[in-house]
Amino acid sequence: MTHAVTPSAAARLFESPQAKLARTLLTVLAGAALVTLAAKTQIPFWPVPMTLHTLAVMALAVAFGPRVAVSILLTYLASGVAGLPVFSGAPERGVGLAYMAGPTGGYLLGYLAAAGAVGALARGASFLGRVGAMLVGLALVYLLGVAWLAVFVPVDKLLAVGVAPFLLGDLLKIGVVAVGGALLPGLRGWVKGVRS
Repeated sequence: MTHAVTPSAAARLFESPQAKLARTLLTVLAGAALVTLAAKTQIPFWPVPMTLHTLAVMALAVAFGPRVAVSILLTYLASGVAGLPVFSGAPERGVGLAYMAGPTGGYLLGYLAAAGAVGALARGASFLGRVGAMLVGLALVYLLGVAWLAVFVPVDKLLAVGVAPFLLGDLLKIGVVAVGGALLPGLRGWVKGVRS
């Protein structure tokens, strides 16, 4: 004799604490993989080629909120510290802590700070509120990135080296996330399950 699973029993199973935890862990691992892929993707752009790093961080923070977004970035950074070539310049410019101690280390920590800030500020915000949250996050990325870059670059060249070449591309990526977020309501069910 077989027992059929009723729809309500299936729904309860899907909403169980174990299922929610599994969805969150899967989301964190997939998010860290997405950030890695975004870091490795280079698109020809002016004045320098751009990666999709900022786009991935902002999109994940807006979609999943601060807790999951910070977990994703911590997983990504921990993978890099462990020596996996997850960063945009790895393995060519080093791996692990040696890479993180290099000129771009501050930007990596800025992504972590941005994930938390954008996730918190964008929660329940309007379209313009989400854009504002991402601009705050971008400011954090540049603030921490340039502060650490000052160890390697003369102060009078910091903006020319650490901000100006990337600003236009980063603003474009924020625009893509803002518009894309408005056009992708299909993720709301999954996101709601992970956020709760």
